[in-house]
Amino acid sequence: QVQLVESGGGLVQAGGSLRLSCVASGRTFSNYAMGWFRQAPGKERESVAAIKWSGVYKYYADSVKGRFTISTDNAKNTVYLQMNSLKPEDTAVYYCAADPAAIQSHLSRVYEYDYWGQGTQVTVSS
Repeated sequence: QVQLVESGGGLVQAGGSLRLSCVASGRTFSNYAMGWFRQAPGKERESVAAIKWSGVYKYYADSVKGRFTISTDNAKNTVYLQMNSLKPEDTAVYYCAADPAAIQSHLSRVYEYDYWGQGTQVTVSS
């Protein structure tokens, strides 16, 4: 049974930083793609960043390029999202997700991901 457990959300001032963690269990994820998505109130869920577990390819949404970094730690079975220079518009619930197909051109597609965590709230104050 796949489990994804996010942590690291919180309240931060604009310009600050947070690091989200997602501990994955229940499978061998070496061939999976892992994604971070977010959903603000009244908006659709959107892709933020994604990575093939090995790190061979990555994806970033234009809105976070240069500010967010996605990475994996094999020893800890954990995916990270380092978020710097946070803006109020980054406020959302952030979700970790796993995609067994891991097609590079599909990394940003919400429906490609089969497994989801429960989400962690990120609030950026102005």
